Amino acid sequence: MTQLHVLRVFLGPDGGGGNPLGVFIDGAEISPDRRLEVARDLGYSETVFVDAIEGDRARIAIFTPGTELRFAGHPTVGTSWLLTEFGRRIWTIQVPAGDVDTWRDGELTWIRARADWVHELDVRHYPSVERVDALRPGALGDPGLYAWAWEDEAAGRLRSRYFPTDLGIVEDEATGAAAVVMGDRLGRPLTIRQGVGSELLVRPDPERGTVDVGGRCRIDTIRAYEG
Repeated sequence: MTQLHVLRVFLGPDGGGGNPLGVFIDGAEISPDRRLEVARDLGYSETVFVDAIEGDRARIAIFTPGTELRFAGHPTVGTSWLLTEFGRRIWTIQVPAGDVDTWRDGELTWIRARADWVHELDVRHYPSVERVDALRPGALGDPGLYAWAWEDEAAGRLRSRYFPTDLGIVEDEATGAAAVVMGDRLGRPLTIRQGVGSELLVRPDPERGTVDVGGRCRIDTIRAYEG
């Protein structure tokens, strides 16, 4: 029996929204050949298995209900926040794509990543927020879609929705990896409003070729998981 921490990552300023995330801090106790089954059983857009913590570095594996990911945003932000809350100050999270720098700044937890770490996304710019809000997800197995529109272009505020049906998810409440891609493409600071009430802050650094993504987190539940 292992302990499951369920978080919400990228909360809105009012504490609403946030993408659910399952984290097994003792993830090494769950064998790699069972992890996809566990992620599918939990049904969150991503589930994290912490394989090792050495000093200020943590090594993790990230699974959707359909596949393992090389990198994802809300799992790295959420895991960094959770381990820091439990007294393990983490500055680097190791994922298959590379080493993710991470830090805390007030109520925000940040990661630094590269757009080429992100799985392929079909990003489409719509002419209005209303058009984005009117979209409906496709069937599981269909190609995914990341849709966005400017909410206030001058202020760098945009509205987005993500339908990762190709990864076994109907709609994602908040997507840090897509925020990395948007920061890289638009090359400017952004505030992204996604899902029903989530907020992602984006700060690109073109000289480094990286994008910082930050957000707020909280714990929803801690419970035993028997699988």
